[in-house]
Amino acid sequence: MADNFVIGKIVNTQGIKGEVRVMPSTDDVTRFELLDSVLIMRRGSLEEKEIESVRYHKQFVLLKLKGINDINEAEKYKNCEVQIPAELALPLEDNEYYIRDLYGMRVLDENGNMIGTLSDVLFTGANDVYVVQPVDPDKGDILLPAIRDCILSVDVDEKKMIVRIPEGLI
Repeated sequence: MADNFVIGKIVNTQGIKGEVRVMPSTDDVTRFELLDSVLIMRRGSLEEKEIESVRYHKQFVLLKLKGINDINEAEKYKNCEVQIPAELALPLEDNEYYIRDLYGMRVLDENGNMIGTLSDVLFTGANDVYVVQPVDPDKGDILLPAIRDCILSVDVDEKKMIVRIPEGLI
């Protein structure tokens, strides 16, 4: 699984003919159109499913997968991750990184003080939000907007992120 990328999650069915509604976790949702098949993590194992069609509705990607022909069969895939092998990942530009590389990253302020560890990424409409578990376990999670004003640098090799905390956030 470490060699696979999660590109979305099946959150519901769409219609009665077996389509599934996917909440994408990729910056480029049109990437689904470039795929012949996807891997579905279901009950702890991966199932390869051929893509018959891709279309879009609001923020969702609607997939018709071969072998899933009615709503009852599609229901079985709710809450399953949609993955692809790492070699099918889109190439990165300068100063870009894969979301999966952020998990577990040390988060420091611009003075080098350890703030905590990045534990999750929330996908919102405007921008992603990084969830940081603080060093002090008595404090609640810190929610950092993934914007240039807050995220000053990301070093994937060193597993380190330097941030500027907006006033009043902590």
